[in-house]
Order: sequence, then C-alpha cells, then structure tokens
Amino acid sequence: MHTSHQRRSRGSIGLLFGVSTLLAAGAAQAQDLTGTLAKIKETGAIVIGYRDASVPFSYLDGDQKPVGYAFEICNKVADAVKAHLKLSKLEVKLNPVTSATRIPLIANGTVDLECGSTTNNVDRQKQVSFTNTHFLTATRFVAKKSAKLDKIEDLKGKTVVSTSGTTNIRQINEANTARSLGLTILPAKDHAEAFLMVETGRAVAFVMDDVLLASLAAGSKEPGAYAISSEALSAPEPYGIMLRKDDEPFKKVVDAATAALYKSPEGAALYDKWFTKPIPPRGINLNLPMSEPMKKAFASPSDSADPAAY
Repeated sequence: MHTSHQRRSRGSIGLLFGVSTLLAAGAAQAQDLTGTLAKIKETGAIVIGYRDASVPFSYLDGDQKPVGYAFEICNKVADAVKAHLKLSKLEVKLNPVTSATRIPLIANGTVDLECGSTTNNVDRQKQVSFTNTHFLTATRFVAKKSAKLDKIEDLKGKTVVSTSGTTNIRQINEANTARSLGLTILPAKDHAEAFLMVETGRAVAFVMDDVLLASLAAGSKEPGAYAISSEALSAPEPYGIMLRKDDEPFKKVVDAATAALYKSPEGAALYDKWFTKPIPPRGINLNLPMSEPMKKAFASPSDSADPAAY
C-alpha cells in the first residue's frame, strides 16, 4: 500500500513539472513571435483579401458576401492560426482586392492572406510568398459538342478566338506556327465577346484558361452544348494563396494547414463542392472534376512556381 502511494505522488510531481515546462514554453513562444503571427496575436485579427468576381475561387454571392473555394481554404487557415496561437477568439476581417491591388496590399501589411485565383510564378515570388497550390489551370479550348473537337490537331484550318493581350492568344499563335495548323486566330476584347463568337458560330473554338471556359459554358444559355478540350496548350499553371515574403514562422503554420487539408478527404470534398456541384448564386455547375495533375498536387502538396513540378 505504502509503495503504491509513493509511486502515485512521484507521478503527480512529474505531471506538474510537465505542465510548468509547457507554460514556460508557451510564454517564451509569445515573446518570440515575429511578423504576421505577432501582428495577429496583438490585434486579435487576421485580414483576408477576397475577389468580387473570381468564380468559383472567391466572389460575392447573392447577398454580396464573399464565398468560394479559395475563400473557404483561407478560413480553414485562419482556424489553424487561431489554434497555433492558442487564441480563444480570432476576428476574421475581410478586405476586397483586385488583380492590381492584391500584391501591394499583401506586401504593405494590409492583407495577411489573399484568397483568389492568383498564379504562383517566379516573378511574383520576388515580391510575395505562396502557400501550397490549390488549383492547376491550363490553356485549353471550348467548342460546341456537335463540332466534335477535342485535340489541338482537330482545329486544323479552322477559325478560333482568344482574348487579346493574354498569354493564351500568344500560345495559340505559337502552336499555329510550330504545328502548321493553318488557323485563323481572331482577337476578342474580353472573355464574354470571345465566348459569344463560339456561341454564334463566328469561331469554332475559344482558347483560354480551362477554369474560365468552364464558368462561361456553365453560365451560358445551353451549358450542355459545350465541351472543353482534353488536350492542353500549356503546362499546368499553379494557383496559390499569397502571404508576405520572408515571414517563415507564419508560412510554416499556413503551409502545414493547407497541406493537412489537401491531403485529407475534406480537401477533395471541398474541391468537388465548388467544381462539380451547383454553386451560388445562380446554381451553375462548372463540371470540372479533379484532373490527374491536381490529384497529385493534393497528395503531395507543393508551393512550387514551376509548371514542370506538376
């Protein structure tokens, strides 16, 4: 009896010692916080930048509230930051960004995470950091199903359209020359005009980022009448969530959170929710199931800007 009592008290001393070490470590951690983590701890808030019309990544729903695939990922990251900092509550502040303001607002400390459809490339990595890739886009074409066009070769001698000033129109011009396709390539002033040309038969195909093509087809009068080519004109382009450059402690928390989400069944479910099911406000369905490169990117998450990495 006596020995078991002794053993028990020694055990509880060990336990107390363990708790006090943890508390000391916690206090040290609070003092050592730098960069974004320190800012979030001090203000009790994290600032998420959202887009108003990047369907289905980050856009405003019928109630003018931000929703979307990337927006949900950012909210999961906010939860992870809250847990990491052991905060009882964390305010999530929302800040609208555009393609022109998104990088400056991250760089100057206004926005902590940018949730949208931002391509992670080497040039941008000079100014900002990216967490693990959440989407891969590639240049493909959309055509009427009745035209039975699926590969680049199928376009031989035909009239196609792309939006002027984009990398996509440059790619189709290069392919036309390199593969002697004999295409007539029409420039359109914007994506809507380009899609209309296919709708009205002025062009057989519209060359653009596949995800944009999917949203245009889904939002058209006859969504079932269109098909996106299986063959791509470009390597996969990674989209990532931006955060400040040279902020290793914050990036570590964000990377761990996104990697855990993408590898889990929840990651695939989140993708399906926004890309293969009806989405607000109009109930359109992008019908864009996860591609093989996308499945690989989720299985082994990466923040690489190199298309060849995917």
